[in-house]
Amino acid sequence: MKALVLAGGKGTRLRPLTHTSAKQLVPVANKPVLYYGLEALRDAGITSVGIIIGDTGQEVRDAVGDGSRFGLEVTYIPQDAPLGLAHCVLIAKEFLAEEPFVMYLGDNFLVGGISDLVDAFRRADHDAQILLTRVAEPQFYGVAELGSGGEIIRLEEKPEHPRSDLAIVGVYIFSPAIHDAVKAITPSARGELEITDAITWLIDNGFRVHSHMVSGYWKDTGRLQDILECNRIVLEQVEPEVNGSVDGLSEVTGRVIIEQGAVVENSVLRGPIVVGANTKITSAYLGPFTSIGSDCVVANAEIEYSIVLDGSSVVGVSRLARSLIGRNVEVTSAAGTPNTHELMVGDHSKIKVRA
Repeated sequence: MKALVLAGGKGTRLRPLTHTSAKQLVPVANKPVLYYGLEALRDAGITSVGIIIGDTGQEVRDAVGDGSRFGLEVTYIPQDAPLGLAHCVLIAKEFLAEEPFVMYLGDNFLVGGISDLVDAFRRADHDAQILLTRVAEPQFYGVAELGSGGEIIRLEEKPEHPRSDLAIVGVYIFSPAIHDAVKAITPSARGELEITDAITWLIDNGFRVHSHMVSGYWKDTGRLQDILECNRIVLEQVEPEVNGSVDGLSEVTGRVIIEQGAVVENSVLRGPIVVGANTKITSAYLGPFTSIGSDCVVANAEIEYSIVLDGSSVVGVSRLARSLIGRNVEVTSAAGTPNTHELMVGDHSKIKVRA
């Protein structure tokens, strides 16, 4: 079995961050979201992976390389424009050949992996197996309607009146039959080849399409609040580890990771927190569910429930919460502006906020 990982797309819901960075490489607990998916594929016993790349393809190539660091063999498949998930299958035909494959959306975050899904597909005689989860607002998702045996009998994309609360998660397994399906469908009203249309074609033509329920936690990380929630989930599971230096004036409690070369001086850190390599924390407060990247500076500032990416500085600011700070950003104090801070800041920005 092979895997097809989708790491293209525009990431419009995370702009301005994704104007200059791949949405799949936004870090959760200082590790890119894409890495979690690649590790899940490896842990499920899949080693041959094709990665669909778009405008941010070089960044993805630089981050993943040949895949050996994950125990994978990676092939890159460029997509000239984001023309739909089914189009990704169409252009990957040569790589996929006649093998069954997992299709994994690279910006999905799934706790618990996909080994159960892969094992179930291998045991069964299905042409497609679709990962589903129950959601509170199914009208915002692709929704599946099931038969009595767990087979999928109908799919609807963001229906006004959903027939179920079962949302389609961005993980699928297909037999080679999907290649006929993607060739048979036509673009949707938005000009894309929709994977839901291809799956519907399979159903209408008598192929076996079955469901599989998410056993762990799942999020589509396309929005700020989703990234922060995933960060919280991962940090809740970390074990404390101090490889940097902490002076005697600092208070570090709870699950806190301080990576090599990081320095903490005269500060309060209340975990769960991760502080990246070569970062300096001085006279600061870091509250729960905060990830600070590598080579950052946090001084005379208060941050909680936030993510700060590599190379950024936050100085003289209180208090930042529910924020995503991009790479190489400077956030400093400035008198006279409103004393409230909720930021999603793009790369190479300079922001002044009231101390």
